Amino acid sequence: MSLGALDFAGGTVVHISSGVSALVFAIVLGKRIGYGKEHMAPHNLTLVLIGASLLWFGWFGFNAGSALAANGLAASAFVMTNTATAAAALAWMFAEWAYRGKPTLLGTCSGAVAGLVAITPAAGFVGPVSSIIIGIGAGVICYSAVFLKEKLGYDDALDVFAVHGVGGTWGALATGLFANPAVNSAGKGLFFGNPGQLKIQIMAVLATWILAGLGTYIILKIVDMIMGLRVTEEQERMGLDLSQHNENGYVL
Repeated sequence: MSLGALDFAGGTVVHISSGVSALVFAIVLGKRIGYGKEHMAPHNLTLVLIGASLLWFGWFGFNAGSALAANGLAASAFVMTNTATAAAALAWMFAEWAYRGKPTLLGTCSGAVAGLVAITPAAGFVGPVSSIIIGIGAGVICYSAVFLKEKLGYDDALDVFAVHGVGGTWGALATGLFANPAVNSAGKGLFFGNPGQLKIQIMAVLATWILAGLGTYIILKIVDMIMGLRVTEEQERMGLDLSQHNENGYVL
């Protein structure tokens, strides 16, 4: 039976599921050799910026295209996607600036992706002010979630859980808060007179967490029994480019 959960462009099936699966994978696989002891800085911030820019641009098709037509709803989803993403990038940057004393390009790009993730389920249901609130929430909440890996001791190199798992969860819940029937008659959230929608969103989030977490754990255990999950310590120290593909990413 359909409960009527709102998800315009796949926040639960894409982002929550991938983020929770990444968390389970990181815990089961274990930490990289030297994690927490050796400095592991991003190797190329230029590529980070290019990648984040491509994501930002491509996400317009991802979200606006979920209207399945070139109409006003698609245009609204397009604008809300851009607005929330910009707000999230700035929110992450200022949160990092306040906490660490300096803003970073890596943090700003991470905030943009968090905004894209959070607005995905809400893009076709909310207006401009709500999209800004969702974006700011994504930037601050997802930045805060990055510190979970230090407290809980798992190794998530790309902060997939913090950005996609937590960001997707916030976006799904925020959809239940801010869905505006004036934007899309198919959705009405708590702040527009329908508190029951938030309860449905919570149920959808919990179901996705359980399905993704349990399913991923079972798959990993099966794969581990058949072929194993990790390379040897010698291969890991050599680097997977060389040990698995016999090539270098860079020749310097």
